[in-house]
Amino acid sequence: MAQKLRGVRSLLVITGAGVSAESGISTFRGAGGFWEKFRAEELASPEGFRRDPELVWRWYHERRQALLENQPNPGHFALAELETLIPDFTLVTQNVDGYHRQAGSRNIVEIHGSIWELRCTREGKIWEDHLPLQVLPVYCSCGALARPNVLWFGEVYDGERMRKAQAAAARAELIVVAGTSGMVWIVSGLLQVHRGEVIEVNLEPTDLTTQADLLLQGPSGQVFPRLLDLMNTTEGE
Repeated sequence: MAQKLRGVRSLLVITGAGVSAESGISTFRGAGGFWEKFRAEELASPEGFRRDPELVWRWYHERRQALLENQPNPGHFALAELETLIPDFTLVTQNVDGYHRQAGSRNIVEIHGSIWELRCTREGKIWEDHLPLQVLPVYCSCGALARPNVLWFGEVYDGERMRKAQAAAARAELIVVAGTSGMVWIVSGLLQVHRGEVIEVNLEPTDLTTQADLLLQGPSGQVFPRLLDLMNTTEGE
């Protein structure tokens, strides 16, 4: 596998929640506590936001706080270093936590947006804010409500991000899928336009495994650093 990566000139990596779970970040289903009584659609949808923007912002505020209290794991950093070794490298992530950017990844498509970006519901203005939120809900300087700039249930993917992701999938010699499965629409959609090999990195086999050419079973925070070490060792020989 390490030798295969060394020979690849165009690589697409797709990451999902499993990659950030190793940083101690729980998925919605595993959020626990107070939020267990809510359905995801109540907290991550335009309808839920219109109904109770303060409740939605409280949830996102807690998620942001959890991210500030944790950090990218070795898998994030290994992917950032891998980017420097592949001439044409694209990272498409379903995660909104910003950990890939924090770890140093540059050519990245945050297909579901970023929890650190806010968007004005009136003017569409977008800005970044990494500081703890002091007042909830959050308002834009124009006086209108602001919302997290993330993809919610019932919304369509950003066209420019989709075009970039599809173009990367079409030209990639190899796609590596980590911490997610083929049941996720964005993964299955990108694999449909891909004509090369597919490698899966997951803790256990998924519905994607039968489509993949190879399954590397284990935590991505261990698999990617190990691959990087092997690549560097082979290169030095």
